[in-house]
Amino acid sequence: MYSKSSLELIDTIARLGSFAAAADVLHRVPSAISYSVRQLEKDLNVVLFKRLPRKVELTPAGEIFVAHARSMLRQMDEVTIQTQRAASGWKQTLKITLDNIVRLEKLEHLVSDFYSYFDFAELQINMEVFNGSWEAISQGRADIAIGATSAIPVGGEYHTKNMGSLEWIFVMSPFHPCAKADRLNEQIVSQYPAICLDDTSRELPKRHHSFFANQRRLLVPNWHVAIECLKKGLGVGYMPVHMASKHLLSGALVERSNILDTPSSECCLVWKRDPTNKLIQWMVDYLGTSEQLYQDWLKA
Repeated sequence: MYSKSSLELIDTIARLGSFAAAADVLHRVPSAISYSVRQLEKDLNVVLFKRLPRKVELTPAGEIFVAHARSMLRQMDEVTIQTQRAASGWKQTLKITLDNIVRLEKLEHLVSDFYSYFDFAELQINMEVFNGSWEAISQGRADIAIGATSAIPVGGEYHTKNMGSLEWIFVMSPFHPCAKADRLNEQIVSQYPAICLDDTSRELPKRHHSFFANQRRLLVPNWHVAIECLKKGLGVGYMPVHMASKHLLSGALVERSNILDTPSSECCLVWKRDPTNKLIQWMVDYLGTSEQLYQDWLKA
């Protein structure tokens, strides 16, 4: 019903308080301005302006119309800007998945730097466990995954960058029976639950870290819960060195050797191969080299 030019016309008249002044700014004759306003008032069946000898003033109805007109003009401008950005490869949202294995100290700087650099884009950050990170990428729920395992379980259009190896150690509460045993073996350890993070994948095969075949598991959603369970002696389990270090130092957990083979985990950065989304490449460049990724997200 309203063209952009008609909304701008009413806004200009309201700001300047004069048909003649608006005509001068818009490079039109006053009679054309007056005619356009009358036509709009006729369409609305209301009077927008009080005509006074040397100026015009908004009527109460005109004030309502101008407020909405200005809002619509801002929305039109935003649509234009967003459309042009999208055509240039700058989308509004970057979706990042963090594997629950990574350190979070770097996250504060990442968010702050992103919002300082971009005044139009948003971050959407979620957390997954094991194959859940790959599933987020394959299903389009993530543009980038930080800390995914290098054992790629899916095919697709994406790139990877090595982040280094993750070392695991066997830990428990200092009050747990396994901490007091002279020597651990499968028979002793299997009496107690293995505290494991539950893989968040729904369609890919679930993976869980090391435990004995006859050992029951206590599946938990994240490392925060897992650590609390370990501290309370509810079970035993394997933790990445960078997560266990401070708890070993404080004495809340103790490390014991175990006969179960626990190979290191190779981690990687994964991102969608999407040339239409420049936010992805910006973030990949920001995250840096393989060495920088290891230092920021995995090193103890």
